Amino acid sequence: MKILIADDDPQILRALSITLTAKGYEVFTAQDGAAAVSAAVDHQPDLYLLDLGMPKMDGMTVIQGIRGWTAAPILVVSGRTGAADKVEALDVGADDYVTKPFSIEELLARIRALTRRAPQHEPDPVVAFGEVSVDLASHSVTRTSGGETHNVRLTPTEWHVLELLLRNPGKLVTRQTLLSSIWGTEHVSDSGYLRLYIAQLRKKLERNPSDPVHILTEAGMGYRLQLEG
Repeated sequence: MKILIADDDPQILRALSITLTAKGYEVFTAQDGAAAVSAAVDHQPDLYLLDLGMPKMDGMTVIQGIRGWTAAPILVVSGRTGAADKVEALDVGADDYVTKPFSIEELLARIRALTRRAPQHEPDPVVAFGEVSVDLASHSVTRTSGGETHNVRLTPTEWHVLELLLRNPGKLVTRQTLLSSIWGTEHVSDSGYLRLYIAQLRKKLERNPSDPVHILTEAGMGYRLQLEG
C-alpha cells in the first residue's frame, strides 16, 4: 500500500516515514503543497497524510486539487485545533482529521480504519477513444490507423496532461488544476505552457488536430476529454 506524507516539518516526515515503512507501507514524502500534488500525480498513492499549513500551496488547496481525480482516503495531520479548520478540511474532501501532537498508535489505528473503508484497488484501466488506446498502468499509448497499430511516444509532461484528463473522462479539468498539478502553483497563470502541450497531444492523438473531437477546449475554463467523438 502506498502512502504519501506531505508536511513541511522534516522531523515529522522522517519519523512517520520510518514508522510506516517499518509497518510495511511504501512511503513517499513532500515538504510543500506543490510537491504533494506532483507526487500524487506521479505515484497515485492509496492513502494521503496531509498537513494544512504547508508553503507554496496550503493543505486545503491540495485536498481540493487531488480530490477531483482520486477517491483515495485523505487523513489530515495538523496543528490546527479549531473546529472551523476541521469542518473545512472535511467539507473540501478529507476523510479524517488528527491534531498534533498525536500518538503513533492512534495514527496507525486511523490509517487502518480508513484502509478498511476505502474501495479495493482495481487495476488501472485501458481507456480507448477514437483511434487511440491508453494503458494507464504501463503508461503506453497506441494508435490504429489504416489497419495498422503503432506506439505513440509522449513526453513525460504530455503524459501528465493526458493522464489528468483521462482520470476525469467527460469532466471539465480546469487550467488551474492542470497547471498547479504539473508545474506548481507559481505557474497557474502560465496558460501558454498548457496550450502548447494540448496542441502537441492533439497532433499525436486526434485524426484532425485542427478540429478535435476528443481533447476539447472549454473557453476560459480548461479542457475536457470526450471519449466518444
